[in-house]
This record gives sequence, structure tokens and C-alpha cells, in this order.
Amino acid sequence: MTKIALVTGAARGIGLATSQLFAKDGWRVLMLDIDGDELHRAAPDVQGAEPVVCDVSDADAVARLAAEMAAGKDGLDALVNNAGIADFGPIEETDFARWRNVMANNLDGVFLMSQAFTPHLKARRGAIVNIASISALRASTLRVAYGTSKAGVAHLTQQQAVELGEHGIRVNCICPGPVRTKLAMAVHSQEIIDAYHDAIPLGRYGKEAEIAEAITWLCSDKASFVTGQRLAVDGGFEATGIGLPALRG
Repeated sequence: MTKIALVTGAARGIGLATSQLFAKDGWRVLMLDIDGDELHRAAPDVQGAEPVVCDVSDADAVARLAAEMAAGKDGLDALVNNAGIADFGPIEETDFARWRNVMANNLDGVFLMSQAFTPHLKARRGAIVNIASISALRASTLRVAYGTSKAGVAHLTQQQAVELGEHGIRVNCICPGPVRTKLAMAVHSQEIIDAYHDAIPLGRYGKEAEIAEAITWLCSDKASFVTGQRLAVDGGFEATGIGLPALRG
């Protein structure tokens, strides 16, 4: 039986790399993203992928999607909750609307997707991998909303693992460190890049494909007794302590 994975935030970055790796390993991949134009440009390059346009922070849209998929009665082997936004700013400039937007996309979306697709995962005793951030594990400046949302994702992962384990559903969390995405390279100054290289024991940014390898491993039978874990894929960054001077205002 062909395994089925649903990957959110799949039009670019880690989500796209994960979709590509699933497809390479013979999975059927449902690529979900709110950006329909970018999604339909990316999906043809992922063998056999099916593009799905949906806003994970919209409870009604998520419920409709889950109902549509239930009609197919295929079940789901893996749900990768990768969709989210990177919004950084000082505490004093983070008004409530900005806070709620970050929470809606980064935390509410993970809750809504996981809850809606639990029946699909039960059918195949599938796995959930939630994508948090190293900011879930260590504090840093300018991340009052972002870091808090990702810490929520990390704890939600453990809540899900405890409750869904009796149904054979494994739930784990990936906490990526700095990753060399197009967006990161566009907004990180050379000073920040150098500071990260100095602070990361492996001396470099991670690659999208390296994060994807960890995600697909957690979804595979090779990780059949792994659940409730928060895995930092960060080149050792978490081990080096708190703060990065170049990011301080």
C-alpha cells in the first residue's frame, strides 16, 4: 500500500524539500499551502504530488478539507505541520494584532490540522511531525511572539503524543536551527551570518534537505518507537547558550 503524506507550507523551503524527499521515497504527497500561485509552480517538480490550497489558520477551511479527504477513505500515514510565518520584532512593537497573527499561523494551524486529520491518521496508525524552531528551546531577542508560538508547538507535540499514542499515532517535533533558505539569506546581514557561524559548533547554516531528512525519518517505520520528542536539528546551536549579540537591538 502506497504511503500518503500531507505537508503544509509545502510551496517552498523546508516544506518543499520534505515533499521532494517523500516523493523520492515512493510516498504519495499532498502539498498544502496558502500561496496557490507558488504552490502550483512548485508541485509539478515533485513526482506525483497533488497541490492543495488551504489556510491552516482558518478552522472552517481545514474542516472542509478534512471532510473532502475523508470521502476518499484513503487515510493518512503522515502529517507534517510545517506552515507558519517568521515575524520578528521588539516587544514594544508587537501589538496584539501582530501577536494574534503569529499565533494563528504558527500554533493554531498546528492544532487545527492535527485535530481535523486525527481520524485519517488513526486509520493508518500514522505519524505527525510538527515543525517548531530552535526558538522554542532557547530565548532570543525580537522573538516574543514567534518564540512563544514555537514553544507552544513543542509542548502541544507532547500533549498530542500522550493522548494519541493509544491509537498508534506517533507525534514528534523538529526544532530547526538557522537554515540557509532564500528568505534567510535575503534578510540576514553579513554580520548576522558571521555571528551564527561563530555560535554554531558545526560552523554553518543547515540545509533544507537536512531538515527534511529528519522529518521523513520520524515519519518512517525506522522511528516506530519514537514519540513525544523534540529534536533540535541545529548543528549544535542549542548547546552553545543564550543570545546572539548581532541580533540585539
